[in-house]
Amino acid sequence: MEKRELGRTGRPVAVVGLGCWQLGADWGEVSEDQALAVLDAAVDAGVTFLDTADVYGDGRSERLVGTLLAQRGPQAGLTVATKMGRRGDNAVQDYTLDSFRAWTDRSRENLGVDTLDLIQLHCPPTAVYSAASTYEALDALVAEGRVAAYGVSVETVEEALTAIAQPHVATVQIILNVFRRKPLERVLPAAAAAGVGIIARVPLASGLLSGKFDASTRFAADDHRSYNRDGSAFDQGETFSGVPYDVGVSAAQQVARLTPQGATTAQLALRWIIDQPGVTAVIPGASRPEQARANAAAADLEPLTPAQLEALRSVYDERIKEHVHARW
Repeated sequence: MEKRELGRTGRPVAVVGLGCWQLGADWGEVSEDQALAVLDAAVDAGVTFLDTADVYGDGRSERLVGTLLAQRGPQAGLTVATKMGRRGDNAVQDYTLDSFRAWTDRSRENLGVDTLDLIQLHCPPTAVYSAASTYEALDALVAEGRVAAYGVSVETVEEALTAIAQPHVATVQIILNVFRRKPLERVLPAAAAAGVGIIARVPLASGLLSGKFDASTRFAADDHRSYNRDGSAFDQGETFSGVPYDVGVSAAQQVARLTPQGATTAQLALRWIIDQPGVTAVIPGASRPEQARANAAAADLEPLTPAQLEALRSVYDERIKEHVHARW
């Protein structure tokens, strides 16, 4: 699989990674055996970048990734990013060096490593991104050997731009997909100019861009696609990319009609992200091994044609833009 340098970490990673939220919680039941099978399938398919967080299943996702790391060993060449900050009240005053030390110590234990490859602030309050003390504390983690590099996960374009301006921010993780195109305007060019890596999350709009959902599709009660459609649990943009479900289903059917022979609609959507200048890696999740393998295979598709790109832009402009573009 094609590899790209992960921003200021200097690490080469495969362009399709694995998002490990589904292996922790909030997507319905995924057994431990099933989760480990997903991890194995992804790595066997060429994935070298895994993204998790301390809050996913309150450490469950990290511990599962740690099991994989122990089984595969350093020769597998894996890079693991985790995130911190969302296990408590997510208040500005919580983002201190002492908290960072405690949070990263727990993640290091969960993952079974001495040094975290990449730690990311996990969508903290907006004020945290512009506070000098935030980056002084993160620099201290690097100096102490707790982490090798740090980045941020953001909700908005403005938060991303604030972080990119900081000299030691290695990566920015942001929602980017066919239904969330705003980062293309300013974030990706700014990141490329600064040497900051871009990690594209929610690439399939919580599964909408698989083209498999319809008005009758139902999700488990413990799946955020049931309980967070109105943003009552966390930022609404994390669920279906903030697109109203009925609008997204209809628009995804249009996207499905653009899918080339021999590919899936999900692979088309992932290839669109891979093709965007400035993107380092895309991190689709998976709850079954076959999903992980199919996602990885998106890297084998030919780049999209100008006609395909224009058709996808039209779907966004005509159906999606009014619902999301001004919000994030």
